[in-house]
Amino acid sequence: MDVTVIGVAGGTGSGKSTLVKRLQEAFEGDDVATLCHDYYYKAHPELTYEERTRLNYDHPQAFDTDMLVEHIRALKNNVPIEHPVYSFVEHTRMEETVPVKPSRVLIIDGILIFENKELRDLMDIKVYVDTDADLRLARRILRDVCDRGRTMQSVIQQYTSTVKPMHEEFVEPSKKYADVIIPEGGFNSVAVAMLIQNIRSLIQK
Repeated sequence: MDVTVIGVAGGTGSGKSTLVKRLQEAFEGDDVATLCHDYYYKAHPELTYEERTRLNYDHPQAFDTDMLVEHIRALKNNVPIEHPVYSFVEHTRMEETVPVKPSRVLIIDGILIFENKELRDLMDIKVYVDTDADLRLARRILRDVCDRGRTMQSVIQQYTSTVKPMHEEFVEPSKKYADVIIPEGGFNSVAVAMLIQNIRSLIQK
């Protein structure tokens, strides 16, 4: 079975998850699998919780990208994998894993997936979600406070100290590698429809 790999990148809160959800809905019948770069944050059992909260989670070295590359290659070769599970509340990798079977469409999403050439080269379509910084910050605050148990102060402090600088250093420059740039991500219905049609044509080749 041929596997079409789609990469969805963009800054924090840009609308990547909404776009991935739209693609999942469109290709459900064709068997679609997703992997998020966030699953592959490195484990740091040697550090205390307080020490883990101070790590820079927006730098490429925060991720075990080699494992993600290995897993994508396995799925492209029709070999099932078990992806790790990461707790954003505890800032650590959990013991359990999640099985993923090979599928016709494999969607990879993450802020830094275009930064790594080895990872980029595995993708058939690279999509960058481009959204205004103020809107991205507002969405991140809502997500981290409501879903991840963070305080408003900690979210803003993390954004100004690591998220924004890392976005400017690594995420924004990676936009040049995109095949398609979609303003507002999954909220851009016209662009999403065109992307879905493009993917369908790839699958039918």
